[in-house]
Amino acid sequence: MARYTGPMTKKSRRLGVDLVGGDKAFERRPYPPGVHGRGRTKDTEYALQLREKQKARFAYGVLEKQFARYFEESSRQSGKTGDLLLQILESRLDNVVYRAGFARTRRQARQLVVHGHFLVNGQKVNIPSYRVSPHDVIDVKEKSRELLPLVIARETHGERDVPGWMDALPNKMRILIHQLPTREQIVIDVQEQLIVELYSK
Repeated sequence: MARYTGPMTKKSRRLGVDLVGGDKAFERRPYPPGVHGRGRTKDTEYALQLREKQKARFAYGVLEKQFARYFEESSRQSGKTGDLLLQILESRLDNVVYRAGFARTRRQARQLVVHGHFLVNGQKVNIPSYRVSPHDVIDVKEKSRELLPLVIARETHGERDVPGWMDALPNKMRILIHQLPTREQIVIDVQEQLIVELYSK
């Protein structure tokens, strides 16, 4: 299963946004990496559009080909293409696990899903890109509940904000999906309209 495994702080600094969440190294040096990182450059329209796409891609851990497929799917549906694209990305199982506070980062959430620690409606699902639907019930497997990352998640759960389109029940290690997220419920520093403009060229 292909994915980007390189240094995320470097990507965060290049794109000017914390892609990891609570990245201390990014907070310490919030300017682009490299010898010319502190120099000021005027970005072209294309560079701005590309940066927004890369922000979304790296934040959700999606490769270029898959991201393009998501865009194509969202452009075929009725509604605002940018909003639908973010909704697709947000409803991925690895992101749901992260948003529910059951993992510290999306990378950790992805690993937990791949290792088969989650059930969706009683069935084991180990595909990070699996898309949840309204009324889905996601449970941590009984045997997996004492894994250290999940124990830590349970004990520190109050520190995380869970979006309104889902409920997280840390005592039961369960996530309830009420609906697919609206744009207002998706907290990510991305201007999706620039992504639409980039792909519309």
